[in-house]
Amino acid sequence: MVRVTWKVTFNKELLAKSNKTVIMEGKNYFPPESVKMEHLRKSDTKGNCPWRGEISYYDIVIDGEFSKDAACYFAETNPEALKKVGKDYKNYVAFLKDVKEAVNI
Repeated sequence: MVRVTWKVTFNKELLAKSNKTVIMEGKNYFPPESVKMEHLRKSDTKGNCPWRGEISYYDIVIDGEFSKDAACYFAETNPEALKKVGKDYKNYVAFLKDVKEAVNI
Protein backbone atom coordinates (compact mmCIF):
# COMPACT_ATOMS: atom_id res chain seq x y z
CA MET A 1 0.00 0.00 0.00
CA VAL A 2 1.29 3.45 -0.95
CA ARG A 3 1.17 6.03 1.83
CA VAL A 4 0.25 9.54 0.77
CA THR A 5 1.95 12.44 2.56
CA TRP A 6 -0.04 15.64 2.87
CA LYS A 7 1.43 19.04 3.62
CA VAL A 8 -0.06 22.45 4.28
CA THR A 9 1.64 25.82 3.82
CA PHE A 10 0.71 29.41 4.60
CA ASN A 11 2.66 32.07 2.68
CA LYS A 12 5.21 29.36 1.75
CA GLU A 13 5.78 28.44 5.43
CA LEU A 14 5.19 24.78 6.28
CA LEU A 15 2.39 24.36 8.83
CA ALA A 16 1.90 20.57 8.81
CA LYS A 17 3.13 17.44 7.07
CA SER A 18 1.94 13.87 7.63
CA ASN A 19 1.06 10.56 6.05
CA LYS A 20 -1.31 9.80 8.97
CA THR A 21 -4.11 12.29 8.41
CA VAL A 22 -7.73 11.48 9.17
CA ILE A 23 -10.20 12.51 6.48
CA MET A 24 -13.56 13.84 7.67
CA GLU A 25 -16.04 15.58 5.39
CA GLY A 26 -13.40 16.08 2.71
CA LYS A 27 -10.82 17.71 5.01
CA ASN A 28 -7.49 16.30 6.12
CA TYR A 29 -7.07 16.42 9.88
CA PHE A 30 -3.38 16.33 10.82
CA PRO A 31 -2.07 14.58 13.94
CA PRO A 32 -1.05 17.20 16.52
CA GLU A 33 2.59 16.09 16.52
CA SER A 34 2.81 16.87 12.78
CA VAL A 35 1.61 20.47 13.15
CA LYS A 36 3.92 23.43 13.78
CA MET A 37 1.90 24.74 16.72
CA GLU A 38 4.15 27.79 17.10
CA HIS A 39 2.31 29.24 14.07
CA LEU A 40 -1.16 28.72 15.57
CA ARG A 41 -2.94 30.76 18.23
CA LYS A 42 -6.13 29.58 19.93
CA SER A 43 -9.17 31.56 18.88
CA ASP A 44 -12.20 32.31 21.06
CA THR A 45 -14.44 30.97 18.28
CA LYS A 46 -16.29 27.73 19.01
CA GLY A 47 -18.80 25.72 17.03
CA ASN A 48 -20.70 22.49 17.19
CA CYS A 49 -20.98 19.59 14.78
CA PRO A 50 -23.97 17.31 15.43
CA TRP A 51 -21.96 14.13 14.91
CA ARG A 52 -18.35 15.09 15.77
CA GLY A 53 -18.89 17.38 18.78
CA GLU A 54 -17.63 20.80 19.85
CA ILE A 55 -15.17 22.36 17.45
CA SER A 56 -12.52 24.93 18.40
CA TYR A 57 -10.48 27.16 16.12
CA TYR A 58 -6.96 28.45 15.67
CA ASP A 59 -5.74 31.62 14.01
CA ILE A 60 -2.61 31.34 11.86
CA VAL A 61 0.08 33.91 12.70
CA ILE A 62 3.38 33.97 10.81
CA ASP A 63 5.74 36.94 10.44
CA GLY A 64 2.96 39.48 10.94
CA GLU A 65 0.59 37.71 8.53
CA PHE A 66 -2.70 36.64 10.12
CA SER A 67 -5.65 34.46 9.18
CA LYS A 68 -8.55 34.32 11.66
CA ASP A 69 -10.13 30.93 12.40
CA ALA A 70 -8.09 29.29 9.63
CA ALA A 71 -7.70 25.95 11.39
CA CYS A 72 -9.88 23.82 13.64
CA TYR A 73 -9.80 20.84 15.98
CA PHE A 74 -11.97 18.74 18.27
CA ALA A 75 -10.74 18.62 21.89
CA GLU A 76 -12.78 15.46 22.51
CA THR A 77 -13.66 12.49 20.32
CA ASN A 78 -17.35 11.67 20.02
CA PRO A 79 -17.71 7.86 20.43
CA GLU A 80 -20.33 7.65 17.67
CA ALA A 81 -18.14 9.62 15.27
CA LEU A 82 -15.19 7.43 16.18
CA LYS A 83 -17.12 4.42 14.90
CA LYS A 84 -17.78 6.20 11.59
CA VAL A 85 -14.29 7.68 11.15
CA GLY A 86 -12.45 4.60 12.40
CA LYS A 87 -9.66 6.52 14.10
CA ASP A 88 -9.35 8.80 17.11
CA TYR A 89 -9.24 12.41 15.88
CA LYS A 90 -8.87 14.19 19.24
CA ASN A 91 -6.77 17.36 18.78
CA TYR A 92 -6.11 16.62 15.10
CA VAL A 93 -5.95 19.89 13.14
CA ALA A 94 -7.68 20.74 9.85
CA PHE A 95 -6.77 23.83 7.85
CA LEU A 96 -9.77 25.66 6.43
CA LYS A 97 -8.69 28.74 4.48
CA ASP A 98 -5.79 30.85 3.23
CA VAL A 99 -3.50 27.80 2.98
CA LYS A 100 -2.20 25.53 0.23
CA GLU A 101 -2.61 21.81 0.66
CA ALA A 102 -0.49 19.47 -1.44
CA VAL A 103 0.08 15.74 -1.70
CA ASN A 104 3.27 13.74 -2.27
CA ILE A 105 3.10 10.06 -3.18
